[in-house]
Amino acid sequence: MANLVSVERASLALGTTHILDGVSLGVSSGTRVGVVGRNGGGKSTLLRVLAGFQQVDEGRVTMFGSLTVGMLTQVDTLDPEATVRKAVLGDLPEHVWAGDPRIRDILEGLLGGIDAPDVGGLDAIVGPLSGGERRRLALAALLAADHDLLLLDEPTNHLDVEGVSWLADHLATRRTRPGTAVVTVTHDRWFLDEVATTTWEVVDGGVNFYDGGYAAYVLAKAERDRVSAVTEERRSNLLRKELAWLRRGPPARTTKPKFRIDAANELIADEPAPRDEVSLVRFATTRLGKDVVDLIDASVAYGQRVLLDRVTWRLAPGDRIGIVGVNGSGKSTLMRAIYGDIALSAGKRKVGKTVSMAYLTQEVRELEKFADWRVIEAIEDVKQYTRLGDKEVSASQLAKRLGFSGGRQQTRVRDLSGGERRRLQFLRLLMAEPNVLILDEPTNDLDIETLTSMEDVLDGWAGTLLVVSHDRYLLERMCDRQVALLGDAAVRDLPGGVEQYLDLRQAARASSLATSSSGSGGSRVAASYAAGAAASGQSAAELRDAKKDLNRIDRQLSKLSAQEEKIHVEMVAQAADHAVVLALNDSLRAIVDERETLELEWLSVAEVIG
Repeated sequence: MANLVSVERASLALGTTHILDGVSLGVSSGTRVGVVGRNGGGKSTLLRVLAGFQQVDEGRVTMFGSLTVGMLTQVDTLDPEATVRKAVLGDLPEHVWAGDPRIRDILEGLLGGIDAPDVGGLDAIVGPLSGGERRRLALAALLAADHDLLLLDEPTNHLDVEGVSWLADHLATRRTRPGTAVVTVTHDRWFLDEVATTTWEVVDGGVNFYDGGYAAYVLAKAERDRVSAVTEERRSNLLRKELAWLRRGPPARTTKPKFRIDAANELIADEPAPRDEVSLVRFATTRLGKDVVDLIDASVAYGQRVLLDRVTWRLAPGDRIGIVGVNGSGKSTLMRAIYGDIALSAGKRKVGKTVSMAYLTQEVRELEKFADWRVIEAIEDVKQYTRLGDKEVSASQLAKRLGFSGGRQQTRVRDLSGGERRRLQFLRLLMAEPNVLILDEPTNDLDIETLTSMEDVLDGWAGTLLVVSHDRYLLERMCDRQVALLGDAAVRDLPGGVEQYLDLRQAARASSLATSSSGSGGSRVAASYAAGAAASGQSAAELRDAKKDLNRIDRQLSKLSAQEEKIHVEMVAQAADHAVVLALNDSLRAIVDERETLELEWLSVAEVIG
């Protein structure tokens, strides 16, 4: 495999922090690299170094050949005045992008809600779109450009479970042009496992390398810790021998220094014990009783839109439920209805007498009033001690478990990063000892290490847990059951988990495509470039024939483009020969006429396919 980018002994300091310290690494063609590490550890900076956007203080970064590099940053750089078409496809002719299955797949996979005709289709203006929609536009533009090296900084942000699944499949199986490579920073462990063939861990100014995705990374890291523990034990044995020799000698040798040799760290031999679900449910029942929260024939409507329609859902003590659904299906509305934050249009909400609820929203503005407080003060403002399972822990101990070391606990809240604010918000909720905990996208701004710490804390938490998240790994790790909101104002149980949800969504799309008519359903991308042409009423055989015709026309258009380019080159070479130029010009006109005929035929066939 050819080396695309090579980094040799690179060092970089930003302010007083050493981000990279003598790092050497390379990106080879065909590799897919996942980058993990703590927030602020230098992951995004490493991507900028690979892209050539950030110069290193020492060392060398080399790009080989005519390498094209595309980078998805976390900064929105889209032109707000541009159309969706311009932002994603640039000046690419319509017959080119619409005839390319790869680009059509990208548009359908990422712009499923953005390019819908009711919001302006591909001619919609970028400015009014939400931050999440603009993020997906930037990702679609990058994938459509098909660079040799893709550098993606948190590409799963603002994607739902379905979008993350599509992106993982696209990067791992469909982007197969020889010589390409992907380097992605992500906290989504399921995505990392599906995409990465190599994992880089950025830590303390260095980069550790592991073969495989997240699962392989965890196993390899555990093995490294085990080997390190064995090495430490051997070193400690040598120290014990030295200490024994000193003690056997003259007493004066041990009167001044008082040696204390700690035992080596316990080896990681077995996986951690799973949650004791029986004990937790029993403890939760003791705290909650039999009744938690019941929604009975509950409906919620905004204007003419019904988000929940006669939903009956009873939460039991100790339930751990993950909620997935399409954007706008009402996930947050369901959470707020359970929490009692919004009034029901119809039906009844019943809450147990001993229920104490806490709601982790996606907003962290509630911490603004603590801006001048220290972290530990903001936590102890709730309580100084709390119970986690059957144990009592102090605010400082719990903070340490979630990444706030002793020194960091003295930091002012205003100086915290986004991820640290999210952790502080979660800590304050836990200190209040709720027995019903609602988490709305808890993974936002959190690194993998913090996520695993959060999961570890909640493993020992007894209560009813509801989680809305696009993080498939977290849902399957923390929850014992999943439910789905599919946009039909109902709540559907998922015995098969997230995989069943994806199957349901795929079946729904296939059904919509098969039964859609001129102004509804079907492929939104096809609807935008077929100008509202009918997408139904065709037999399967007619659709197959139309697709064959479309492929044939695409091949003919490609040949004409090559011939046209060749004639232009010859015209430049023969510019001094007037007769030859006239003959070439006649040939060029014939090609242009044939191309226009084929383009009209292409649009006609596209109408049939819809």
